[in-house]
Amino acid sequence: MRTASCDDGAERRGRSDTLARDGFPIVCVGGSAGGLEAYTRLLSHLPNDLGIAVVIVNHLRIVATQLHEILPRFTDMKVELIHDRLRVRRDHVFIIPAKRDLHVRNGEFHLEPISKPRGWSDVITVFLQSLTQHWQGCVIAVIVSGYDGDGSAALCGIKAAGGITIAQKPETAVQPDMPLSAIASGCIDFVLSPEEIADTIRRIASAPDGRPMRGATPAAITTPVV
Repeated sequence: MRTASCDDGAERRGRSDTLARDGFPIVCVGGSAGGLEAYTRLLSHLPNDLGIAVVIVNHLRIVATQLHEILPRFTDMKVELIHDRLRVRRDHVFIIPAKRDLHVRNGEFHLEPISKPRGWSDVITVFLQSLTQHWQGCVIAVIVSGYDGDGSAALCGIKAAGGITIAQKPETAVQPDMPLSAIASGCIDFVLSPEEIADTIRRIASAPDGRPMRGATPAAITTPVV
C-alpha cells in the first residue's frame, strides 16, 4: 500500500535549477463541471500554513473565471489569478485564466495560447506535464469533478517522477467523468472525498524530508472503472 509521502523530484529528474534548492510541494487541482463544490470543500479543510502552493486548473476554454473572487471566502491563503511570469509562492492559491495553457519554469508561471482551442481542452494535462519536467519539489496531482478525462494522460508521468496522484471519490463528485477517467488510467494512489484529500495533503506536506507518515495509507479503490 502506498504511504502518503512524496519523493524528491529534483534528484529523480536530474535537474538543478533554483527549485531544486527550494522544492516546496505544489498541488495541482484539476476539475470542470461541479469542480467549484470540490474546490471549496477541499480548501475549507486545508490549513493555510502548510508551505505549499495550490494551483486550481479549471477545465475552461473560453469562459472567464471568477474563482479568484469566490475562493477567498473558503481559505485564508492568498488567492491570485495567474499572469505571465508570476512567481510560485508558498501558502498561495493560484487560478488559471481562461484561454491559456499553463506552464512552470524556473519557479514562475508561464502562460501560452491554448493549444487545443476546439473540442475538449487539455489544460490540466499540459500543466501536469510541465510540472513533471520542471518542478523540483513534491508534485501532488488531484483530479476532481468534471466532464471528459483531462489530466488522466499525465498521471503516470507524475507517479514516475515521484509524485502523488489523487482522484475524488466518484460518488462524492457532481460530475464523476473526470475522476473515473483518472482512476481508469491505473496511476491513481488515492481515491478520496474532498475533505479526505485535504487531510492527505496535510499529511504529505507535514512529512519530514518526504518520509512516510504513519497511518497514512491509500483508500481502497472500490469504484468500478468503466
